[in-house]
Amino acid sequence: MKILFVMPKVGAWATHGKHVAPNQLYAHWAAYVREKGYETIEVLDCKALEIQADEMVAKVKEKNPDIVVLGEQLHSYGGYAVVAHFNDAAKRIKEALPKTKIIFGGLWYSAMPTETLTANPAVDFVVMGEEESFGDLIEAIDKKKDLTKVAGVTSRASGKPVMGPYSPLNMDLDKLPLPAYDLFPMDKYVGHTHWKPFVDMVTSRGCPSACTFCYEWDQYDPRNPSDFLKWRAKSPERVIEELDILHKKYGVKVVVLQDDNFNTNPERVKKFCELKKAHNNPIKWVSLGRAIDWVNCEPILPLMKETGLFIGVFGIEVTTPEELKKIAKGITVEQIKRTVEILRKHDIAVVADIMMGFDYDNEAIIKQRYEFTDEVDPDILWIGYVTPSPNSPMWRMGLKKNWINPKTINFLQWDFLHPVMPTDHLSLQQLGELGAWCMREFYSKPGRIHRILESDFDELAKLCFKDVMAGVGRWEAGATKGEVHI
Repeated sequence: MKILFVMPKVGAWATHGKHVAPNQLYAHWAAYVREKGYETIEVLDCKALEIQADEMVAKVKEKNPDIVVLGEQLHSYGGYAVVAHFNDAAKRIKEALPKTKIIFGGLWYSAMPTETLTANPAVDFVVMGEEESFGDLIEAIDKKKDLTKVAGVTSRASGKPVMGPYSPLNMDLDKLPLPAYDLFPMDKYVGHTHWKPFVDMVTSRGCPSACTFCYEWDQYDPRNPSDFLKWRAKSPERVIEELDILHKKYGVKVVVLQDDNFNTNPERVKKFCELKKAHNNPIKWVSLGRAIDWVNCEPILPLMKETGLFIGVFGIEVTTPEELKKIAKGITVEQIKRTVEILRKHDIAVVADIMMGFDYDNEAIIKQRYEFTDEVDPDILWIGYVTPSPNSPMWRMGLKKNWINPKTINFLQWDFLHPVMPTDHLSLQQLGELGAWCMREFYSKPGRIHRILESDFDELAKLCFKDVMAGVGRWEAGATKGEVHI
């Protein structure tokens, strides 16, 4: 059985410059089924190889696989905009190879399996579960088992979508094989135009919080979205094993730990850093985490810095105690301020984001949100628009208010950088203009620019800052004029 994982050519966020990394869903799923004995596996990464859609289809036709897999685990390429490219690729490939089975999985699709099969006849299966469900599906296809009984998979019966049984989560991620990086063109990956060789990594899944807007709600079986709240992590030893391979075999120099909450367990982070130091692993790294987790990690920040941490990322989102409670962020205003303070104290550059487009937002609230952020003064500001994730509380609110219609979504706009829902007080155009105002205000202050460029930050952080600044114009064009980035 020939299995081909296809990544179409897609763009990147306007503020990310040239940004391309191995598809982590493919790396994990391919490794899993290969361990199960399916060895005729390839990855066609058209983004990394800069292959356009027509050539992509020609290459897939030439390879003539039995199965094509499409999907993504991370939103770091461009939110849901990649879904448009996956949907189009499926239709094109099925037209060229009608007998090839097409499998979708990962972001969006896991939470919308029946809707996906109904909307796109080219797709044969949607995996709602993780590696285990994908592996069981491959075996069922290979051995001609009853496909409707595969746990964690939605298939078709008599032309209609049928959801298989619920598949419980694997709580021990160390049991998974290491990602199959050998299937990827590892010399082609770059982050923020200047970080190379580069890889996005995933060392944990889920989140102990339950933010109403979070995009991660979409990764789980719609019958049990609370799976999202079960935080599961690879051991520090396993993470270092992967990092050592990336360094020694592929010469990777920069990784972004794309876990939403890498810092949830400070003892795990400490052990990771101690092992990284003991292994003399030189890879520099970026970490994401909530403000409360950064504050809890304050005692080990010197060790984190020593072992290569050069940027810390966290979400401000909103800026009053009342709002933080309303969106279930699980942090305080004091923790937001403290996070910026302690990271800067250790010369770790601070990336923070704010959001706009909550149902109650008006011009005064958004400008207050910006003014607070300007005052706490992160080094890099990212602005995101509320973009509802299936299964999330924000999704249910958007449906109730008739602000979103799943059947008419233009996914190319659903990249978090385009306003997609109005508020009770603002139109999409007004949201776009307010976002553009915030971006211009933040990145037009000479004092901030000079402080960062003349700081003791790692040069990689300064290059990231320059890359983001270079993309502000395109960011504005997307938010106010609908320019497509992905």
